[in-house]
Amino acid sequence: MTVPVQLPPPPVVDDGLTYERLHRLGRPGWWRPVVGVVALVVLVLLLQTVATVVVAVYLLLSGVGVDAALDRLSGDPVTPSFLALVNVGWALAIPAVWLVAYTLHRLRPGTVSSVGLRLRWGWFLACFGVAFVALFLTLVVSALLPSQGAGTEVSTDLNEFTRTTRDFALIVLLLTPLQAAGEEYAFRGYLTQAFGGLVRWRWVAVVVPAFIFALAHGLGQDLPIFFDRFAFGLVAGTLVILTGGLEAGIAMHVLNNWLAFGIALAFGDMTSALNPTGGTWWSLPVTLTQSLSFLGLTLLVARAMGVRTTTDRPVLQRRNTRV
Repeated sequence: MTVPVQLPPPPVVDDGLTYERLHRLGRPGWWRPVVGVVALVVLVLLLQTVATVVVAVYLLLSGVGVDAALDRLSGDPVTPSFLALVNVGWALAIPAVWLVAYTLHRLRPGTVSSVGLRLRWGWFLACFGVAFVALFLTLVVSALLPSQGAGTEVSTDLNEFTRTTRDFALIVLLLTPLQAAGEEYAFRGYLTQAFGGLVRWRWVAVVVPAFIFALAHGLGQDLPIFFDRFAFGLVAGTLVILTGGLEAGIAMHVLNNWLAFGIALAFGDMTSALNPTGGTWWSLPVTLTQSLSFLGLTLLVARAMGVRTTTDRPVLQRRNTRV
């Protein structure tokens, strides 16, 4: 009598993976995203501490006294040294994300950038153009509404151009893009893929990182300001999944920060720009204008350019079998 041999089912061939599922390209294990989130937080905090020490030592070696160095790095008021430290601290999140992705998941750095396994520069530049349009619409709506809070009020007189203004301008121009990219790689990058790998519901991979992103800006922030940051996180997280990469979020984040800091340098002050207070709900229509216009325009341009939202090559996945 011949006993039939039961062969394992063939692997399922998927057309590709969406962005939030890219951890499936690496080592399996449900615990890896959990450990990865903790490791990323610890590593970023460690690198930011090292950056603080390096900047402090630089100030001391350049002849600045201890008390003066502490004042420059306190953030009250915001100084060029403090802004540079904040920017560098978040820029270090990029290599931290790469290190966690490689050591824990055996994924190369480009896996966190997009489904193309790299940063898609042509699409990134197109997103900058869309961000300009969205911010222009936002400025128009903002100008037509009452004051949106103390953090948004600026003088009608142009600030005097000083050496401090020059230092601020150079830091904003050169380091702020790295800071914005670092936040996107951490919150819309690794966290999105971590939660996307833990649960099947895509909305969790968008909402939870957006909520953490808003909380990371401070527990004492006004509710309208918290909502503004939460809304930005929701839009950026949605675009990560619908466009398959971080490009749109980075472009909007960079341009948004350039505009905010540029207006502060020209007509306001950096302390209020970096730590806005007194927000009102009149900021709600402004936030919705920026978020919804950028979301809609970006998706239209992505469709016209044929931007991929899944990996290029098929992915083999084994069916779960019971022995």
